Amino acid sequence: MKHALFPSLLVCLKRIGLVLALLVMARAADAPVRREWTVDGVAREALVYAPPAAKTRAVPVIFAFHGHGGSMAQAARSFAFHSQWPEAIVVYMQGLNTPGRLTDPEGKKPGWQSAAGDQGDRDLKFFDAVLTDLRGDFRVDDRRIYSTGHSNGGGFTYLLWSTRGDVFAAVAPSAAVAPSVMGKLKPKPVMHVAGEKDALVKFPWQQQTIASLLKLNQCGDGRPWDIQCKIYPSAIGAPVVTMIHPGTHAYPAEAPARIVKFFKENAKP
Repeated sequence: MKHALFPSLLVCLKRIGLVLALLVMARAADAPVRREWTVDGVAREALVYAPPAAKTRAVPVIFAFHGHGGSMAQAARSFAFHSQWPEAIVVYMQGLNTPGRLTDPEGKKPGWQSAAGDQGDRDLKFFDAVLTDLRGDFRVDDRRIYSTGHSNGGGFTYLLWSTRGDVFAAVAPSAAVAPSVMGKLKPKPVMHVAGEKDALVKFPWQQQTIASLLKLNQCGDGRPWDIQCKIYPSAIGAPVVTMIHPGTHAYPAEAPARIVKFFKENAKP
């Protein structure tokens, strides 16, 4: 009896091993892939997730930008938009060492240019190069291209809005302000994520940015939209959504799902 069980046990173990191997392969296939570009002679990189359908039909694109001192790998883990919206192409771009406005004045950590013309517009050119390649490699839905980022990455999203605004259907900055570019923004659906206890990009600063966005987009009174979120309908079809959470400068774990929900609700006409 004991010997008779061994063949069945071995078969079961082999089947379990095969299932585990298939799961590992599936996870690897679903993981973003590192890609490289050379922009003005400088090597740049990003993690890119592309669904299989992107080769045959038009799909949305999300560009996601880490904060100052962050990385594309960290952004892929904390944002995880490719898990929230697996039908979309998601690009987690890697910044270069750059001086920060609020921290790291010597520029020892990676980040993004803060204004047009900074560092020879290296990050704007990087964005252009990546988008051009995506359009060549996949079927990009030009009605559904989005940008989001946290802190310095949120500031860069505002900069992209001001300099490449016609590209995007909607944007979703987090823990960021936009005083230097506000006068250059054209109305567009926007979701702003802010922490009430943010001691770095102070909450009152972000409230001023939100007030400017409501005026820009000709919004009326807000109403509940999701947990911690309000939507402000727009007379010109450019709603503003705010996610005001009780936390600090840290990126809230609930943000990605709500950002994806917002993006799905907003496409170009």
